[in-house]
Amino acid sequence: MPQLLTKQKQKKLARSRGDRAKSPSPAPYQYGWSDRVKYDYKTTPGLNPSVVTNISHQKNEPDWMLKKRHAALSLFFKKPLPNWGPDLSPLDLNSLVYYARPTSSQVALWDKLPPSIKATYEKIGVPQAEIKYLAGLKSQYDSEVIYGSLKKTLIQKGVIFTSIEEGLTKYPDLFKTYFGTVVPPHDNKFAALNSAVWSGGSFLYVPKNVQVDLPLQAYFRLNLPHIGQFERTLIIADEGSSVHYIEGCSAPSYTTHSLHSAVVEIIVKPNAHVRYSTIQNWSHNVYNLVTKRARVEKDGFMEWIDGNLGSLVTMKYPSCYLVGERARCEVLSLNLATTGQIQDTGTKCLHLAPHTSSHVVSKSVVTGSGQSIFRALAFVKKGASGSKTSVRCDTLLLDKNAKSYSFPHLKIEESDCSATHEAVIGKIEADQLFYLQARGLDEPAAKSLIVNGFLSPITKQLPFEYAIELNRLINLEMSESIG
Repeated sequence: MPQLLTKQKQKKLARSRGDRAKSPSPAPYQYGWSDRVKYDYKTTPGLNPSVVTNISHQKNEPDWMLKKRHAALSLFFKKPLPNWGPDLSPLDLNSLVYYARPTSSQVALWDKLPPSIKATYEKIGVPQAEIKYLAGLKSQYDSEVIYGSLKKTLIQKGVIFTSIEEGLTKYPDLFKTYFGTVVPPHDNKFAALNSAVWSGGSFLYVPKNVQVDLPLQAYFRLNLPHIGQFERTLIIADEGSSVHYIEGCSAPSYTTHSLHSAVVEIIVKPNAHVRYSTIQNWSHNVYNLVTKRARVEKDGFMEWIDGNLGSLVTMKYPSCYLVGERARCEVLSLNLATTGQIQDTGTKCLHLAPHTSSHVVSKSVVTGSGQSIFRALAFVKKGASGSKTSVRCDTLLLDKNAKSYSFPHLKIEESDCSATHEAVIGKIEADQLFYLQARGLDEPAAKSLIVNGFLSPITKQLPFEYAIELNRLINLEMSESIG
């Protein structure tokens, strides 16, 4: 039976190099507790057509969706595991639970949640964030969204912010128009898996010329051991609208693996603006293998702000397909890899129309024996004249065993364009430490200040309260690495 990792077990496993998958970060993980929950329904471990049928029937889906799920499952079985990145062979896909429903229905009041689940979210601080900073919130626990809210003023303006299941049942025409159009099942093995067993996630529609001034947030919590979470997020920002969507996550620390394999599809209509911010803080037994992509139309603007702290292995490349003239995108990525962790991140920016532009900045900090891998593809199609793309990757190595790799790929078919890439790998210089220590800081405090300054171009793009929380999490993750 899988056990929660105590701090003593974490240190013991970290010393054992025979099983890398069981070598978590030496720093204590703040959200590593689990809850005793009596689940309303869950499937048996393993994946087969019957499991997919059961998931669909539990959700009372139309036949066309069940057919899509089975077609995606066939694709999943045919596609091999990716062999160009981190080793995924320790992940036993046959041992996972693919669907677990903690409650019978979603609620609109915190007091209606089961006490243990409510206590978990209160420890994390989700309800306080909703009250102070958010226009709406969706909270997912294992496989289902169990709580949801949206300010009445936004409802009156026609904003739809609901679970993906309600999007399917209540807004079928809108759902069918866009679902699977940005990330089709055949895109990759884990996109096919998500398309077969998806459950939970957000459905967001912002009407024409509506500005959502406060962020909307989704929070994802894993609880069961050996579970896979497969939320599906679909965001449509109609012409002239704007919205900021934030997602956060956490999970218990177990000695066994869990899987998070989400798909995010974003449609940015002409003159619309979407900002999608992630603070990924999974426990160090989770494989985080996700596909996130935006389709940006004429004069649209897409921003990805991507913070990756947790997980055992992350493979994530938020992407932009710039399909309309003067479409723009910006990708800001922050990665922290500690002992036992691999952060394999990056982006794809495809310039498919004239005068489009993309700007990518990645900041990585690697401690202990962690690994940071950055992959970027900038593609300028023939005919996308006047397009501009720039990619910058900076890495700060804090230990002699830390590793960093950069794999830029520029594919340029149009001569009338501008494309640049720059990668810098460095370490904290002795004179920097001396300067700060001469002014009264001890060495750990000086290192933390340097790291926070190095990452500030990314953290300052978040709302103030979230930037403070992200800096706190970074310092906690690094606490034993820097003294």
